[in-house]
Amino acid sequence: MEKRNTSSDFILLGLFKHTRLHLARLAVVLTMAIASLLGNTLMLLLIHQDHRLHTPMYFLLSQFSLMGMMLVSTTVPRMAAGFLTGKKSISPTDCGLQIFISLILSGRESFLLAAMSYDCYVAVCHPLRYPVLMSRQVCLRMTLGSWSLGTADELVQAVTTLSFPYCSAHEIDHFFCEAPALVCLACADTSVFEHVMYICCVLMLLVPFSLILTSYSLILAAVLRMCSTEALRKAFATCSSHLAVVGLFYGAAIFIYMRPKSYRSAAHDKVVSAFYTVFTPTLNSLIYSLWNSQVKGALRKCAGQCVGQCVALNHE
Repeated sequence: MEKRNTSSDFILLGLFKHTRLHLARLAVVLTMAIASLLGNTLMLLLIHQDHRLHTPMYFLLSQFSLMGMMLVSTTVPRMAAGFLTGKKSISPTDCGLQIFISLILSGRESFLLAAMSYDCYVAVCHPLRYPVLMSRQVCLRMTLGSWSLGTADELVQAVTTLSFPYCSAHEIDHFFCEAPALVCLACADTSVFEHVMYICCVLMLLVPFSLILTSYSLILAAVLRMCSTEALRKAFATCSSHLAVVGLFYGAAIFIYMRPKSYRSAAHDKVVSAFYTVFTPTLNSLIYSLWNSQVKGALRKCAGQCVGQCVALNHE
């Protein structure tokens, strides 16, 4: 346990205690984090290597995988290092960076999910116009838009959070710097900022969610008009994995940001944050790989090429 701390540094109390049970839980988290990094890296490589995956949907999916890697890399290494070395202090700069990255990734993910729902809508409802409505330029604009929307807002939130005077203990009951956990330590009236932050988070979630609902309402209407079983199967295959990811994202986000303050618990918040930052990126890569025949085909092709190269090298 770290005994000394500068007056400006914060102390992350972490997710686990130094017991055998918590050590086993840390091993599970690290295993999931490594699986997330490997799964999302593999997804990026497959999308880059296989020309059949050079489509708008997989371009958006590559951005999704990139965000998962960034989220895991931002939180898990410091958490593990703090547990193993006992050095739990974090500077205000690093703390602000963690807040900014976690906020911008959550905001960008919501808008990216909205863009992916639009892609599903075009694929199901306007398949003949798909190359025009989802051209490369449109995809690039969506990607840039998802990166830029809310960036200024998240930066203001991160800077404002660190500008409050904090009590001398500076102990954050969390495993990474998250705005709601840090604001609780402020020795000042933060009610106005909390209300503004709450409204911003709700808007960042509800605006994309309304676009997702609109897209899937139109998809549902189109599916109900279909008479072909094959068309229904293709529509389900196109949308099912995305719907599963939307459910995971909004379930965790609503629990973290949209609960009344009286119902919040630090222990519950840490568990849900761990689920969102570690387990969700792993599940996302599994969902898009196991439920997607094209990704499985690309993986089999890549594995076959690797085996062929190994056999050729052995013969030489």
